[in-house]
Amino acid sequence: MKALEVQLDYELQRFKTTKSSIESVFIGGGTPSTVSPELYTPIFKKLKPYLACGIEITSEANPNSATKEWLLGMWDLGVSRISFGVQSFDEKKLKLLNRNHSPQQAKNAIIHAKEIGFENISLDLIYATLGDTKELLQNDINIAKNLPINHLSAYALTIEEGTPFETKPEMSKEKLSLTNWFFDEIMACGFNQYEISNFGSYKSKHNLGYWQYKDYIGLGSGAVGKLTNQRFYPDTDVENYIKTPLNIKIETLSEDDIKIEKIFLGFRSDVGVDKKIFTNNELQRIKILLQEKKIYFKNGFYFNYDYLLADEITLFLSSCNY
Repeated sequence: MKALEVQLDYELQRFKTTKSSIESVFIGGGTPSTVSPELYTPIFKKLKPYLACGIEITSEANPNSATKEWLLGMWDLGVSRISFGVQSFDEKKLKLLNRNHSPQQAKNAIIHAKEIGFENISLDLIYATLGDTKELLQNDINIAKNLPINHLSAYALTIEEGTPFETKPEMSKEKLSLTNWFFDEIMACGFNQYEISNFGSYKSKHNLGYWQYKDYIGLGSGAVGKLTNQRFYPDTDVENYIKTPLNIKIETLSEDDIKIEKIFLGFRSDVGVDKKIFTNNELQRIKILLQEKKIYFKNGFYFNYDYLLADEITLFLSSCNY
């Protein structure tokens, strides 16, 4: 944790962070629940003067390691929201995904969090996996909706380089029709979609911060931060990061980079895209999208009906500039 403390001191100065200016904190990137709450204490002490009133502090958690004791320890630190990496309530699918928890452990962890006092609880489900059927996914939704959660994230299985599934590309099987059905079923249970992968009666401040293109500190090995037109990349090698936590690469974003990001992020969420950002040529294409009812206009912003089409809409609009 010493390396994190060193980087945190540095980033608070770089971002010119002032009292009550941090709106959300997110502890993630793997399995925070394997780390004892006591080890987080120095970080929380440093952050405390900068936390806004009513701050959202989220921690991800693995159902297998998020014991009642761990949850209580995080609650005592000030964590107000828990996001459980459930992935599925199907035993065979969990084994296929190499998850080390059972469906019952996932249910118990969520119930324990509610008993402790957490009002904002989320769980992740994975779809587009080999063997997925409507029956399997419907069962996941049915179990989730009867648990004390107010937020649900749905992620398609993606095969990343360097992961155990790299040699098994057949593991990922996405069908657009099944994805659309899955999303519709989630929303039918009262979880409103506010971003391409997130649903809920509660909207995560942390998630919305990205779509609103706000600045953020990325603390830790492989974390990414953003400040105005710069993005920061600490060392992705954990051992190197521990030795030199301030060895941070900087990427400078061009005006075009920022504009493209604002467009596709806005169309991937209910944040929308400000009309002022578009050129006259782009506005001509906007008219086509409006006529075809791909997007709509409200209070100076354009919004996307189908978040799954966000990237295609962005490409359509940006291609007229080349």
